[in-house]
Amino acid sequence: MKWHLNKQTTLLLVPAFLFLLLVLYSLVMSFVESVKGPDGWTLSYYQSLFEEERLYASFGYSLWITLISTALSIVIGWALVRSFHTFIENSLGKWILWIPMLFPHFVWGYFVLLLLGQSGVLSSVLFNLGWLESRSEFPVLVQDREGAGIIITYLWKEIPFVVLMLLPVYTQLPKQYGEVIQVLGGTKKEYFKTIEWPWVQPVIVEVFLIVTAFIFTAYEVPALLGVQFPQMTAVLAYDWFYGISWDERSFAFALLFMISVVMSLFALLSFLMLNRRRWLISKSQHQR
Repeated sequence: MKWHLNKQTTLLLVPAFLFLLLVLYSLVMSFVESVKGPDGWTLSYYQSLFEEERLYASFGYSLWITLISTALSIVIGWALVRSFHTFIENSLGKWILWIPMLFPHFVWGYFVLLLLGQSGVLSSVLFNLGWLESRSEFPVLVQDREGAGIIITYLWKEIPFVVLMLLPVYTQLPKQYGEVIQVLGGTKKEYFKTIEWPWVQPVIVEVFLIVTAFIFTAYEVPALLGVQFPQMTAVLAYDWFYGISWDERSFAFALLFMISVVMSLFALLSFLMLNRRRWLISKSQHQR
């Protein structure tokens, strides 16, 4: 019986193991292509990459959009869960928030383009109502240098994801802890600091890592709603990969490899820190 359970567990882990092998193979091949030169192995592509002005502009632009989108998604999603988690647990509440998750990011990006573009639905309605003298007076919200359209698209998609991740946490949060705090004369601030925040912090960090990694490396929405300069890193890597120069293709591999390594190290460090924190909390509870 024990052998059967071990065999079944091993079979369930096979897809994850194969996916991990695929990821590792992609990383290795990306590094190989980034150091392969006409005369053998070379690091000159990395040196030339750091001399590219487009790289720094792309990195700053990507970091801006990623941090703003991630921070707003977490803050808004967390506020919704804290205020309305009892309503969201019902079928109607779940459907209202889950509907945006049924459509891919590209679909929502195209919807934002049709809705908020200067020749889109909203500008046409305002123009026909006489509130705008011309459609060009409508603010530029898509394909703008600030990335407003990209941020709006990610907010519509990532807020429901944040709610999805945090809802089970608040559902399982022991209510007796709050009652104990009230009996002892504690305030809401003390309840948040001693009970709620330690309970939700690991999930907040995990959501931050997932959303940050996805947005920073995403292609379809920035390609649809972005501008030619600056570009997000994935769009820049795509242009380099399909560019005329063979050197630019090596730039694309080098850029993607560096982003993958940095994201992996950041995720590993956060995972180790969270695991240590959970171990300390579990140890303190057992001691009590």
